[in-house]
Amino acid sequence: MFKFLKEKLKNVFGKIKNDVEKKSEKDVSQLKEDEKSLEKDSKKEEKQLDEKKQKLEVEKEKKERILDELKEINVDKKELKEELKGIVAEEKEVEKEKVEIKEDEKKGKKGIFQLIKEKFTTTKLDENDFEKLFKELEMTLLENNVALSVIDQIKKKMKEEFVNKPINKKEIESRIKYILKETLTEILINPFDLIEKVKNKKEKPFVIIFFGINGSGKTTTIAKVAHLLGKNKLKCVLAASDTFRAASIEQLEKHASVLGINVIKHQYGADPAAVAFDAIAHAKAAGKDIVLVDTAGRMHTKIDLMREMEKISRVSRPDLKIFIGESITGNDAVEQASAFNKSIGIDGIILTKADVDEKGGAMISVSKVTSKPILFLGTGQKYDDLEKFDKEKIIKSILD
Repeated sequence: MFKFLKEKLKNVFGKIKNDVEKKSEKDVSQLKEDEKSLEKDSKKEEKQLDEKKQKLEVEKEKKERILDELKEINVDKKELKEELKGIVAEEKEVEKEKVEIKEDEKKGKKGIFQLIKEKFTTTKLDENDFEKLFKELEMTLLENNVALSVIDQIKKKMKEEFVNKPINKKEIESRIKYILKETLTEILINPFDLIEKVKNKKEKPFVIIFFGINGSGKTTTIAKVAHLLGKNKLKCVLAASDTFRAASIEQLEKHASVLGINVIKHQYGADPAAVAFDAIAHAKAAGKDIVLVDTAGRMHTKIDLMREMEKISRVSRPDLKIFIGESITGNDAVEQASAFNKSIGIDGIILTKADVDEKGGAMISVSKVTSKPILFLGTGQKYDDLEKFDKEKIIKSILD
């Protein structure tokens, strides 16, 4: 499962790591240039210090001359002492400045070497750098049927994590994986317990309507759900409300015969809502626990189909409305789920053929666009090939 997506992500992680290393090398070169500039400034400051030293020498000579004159002639000693104090104070100030310059020079050299060392292991990305790196990951996600709304959510988180912040090159892949995991954890919803929901309803029967287009494995999946319920000692009735597709009733009857459960049916072309109504009435009279309603699956863009589904829903007043789609159809499954959800309002999702889905984007995207949980994954043709959705397991399958 998800072999194609995992390989693609592995390649993307490697490319991003290489690009970050190149960026780091460029930053190191820039720091070395900064070091040269610092040394140049240091030489300039040394020259200024030499000039101050020369000035000090002149002042010292002046002091000595004054002392000599003081011995030879009678002058105002107080005035000379004040001038002498000023010269001494200036001399101390120059010495203090000399010490500070040396300390600054020492700190400057230490800082630049430390920065170069850090740049060999870390780097920073500005917004332009980030956009270039993310583009590769974005294309990979799009190729694997991940919806744009999901990609935007991932991009926002990565931008907050990486832009203008120190990045350890050795940790780049693990940090990207962490963000992907965090985003998928927020998007994917752990399913409710279907068996518990059915058993907790006091007034029977519990009614579930299944929606989805033809060819998605809807009828077979309904049989798998009936088998699961039967294993949990719940009595089912099937409603053959797909009165449009040729052989749909016979297909449902064949499954029911194998499972040993009843099918309520009318003639082809009959009102699907009436079939569902009769199935519910039968279940009440016969003391059945649950009614599973199969529906027609013409193209999801057909307005008449949506109106038909709305009518069935109004008449049967279901406890759950479940969309069934093929995982391998990618964005088509996402669009179908979105259309049924907007028109009818679904409560959960079952994705078929998940065992042969190499991309996995549909699972992520369908949860995002509908904000509904995936309840089960179809993983084969046998009645037991219905796996309860586990988001932690799915995330691990994609990222490991």
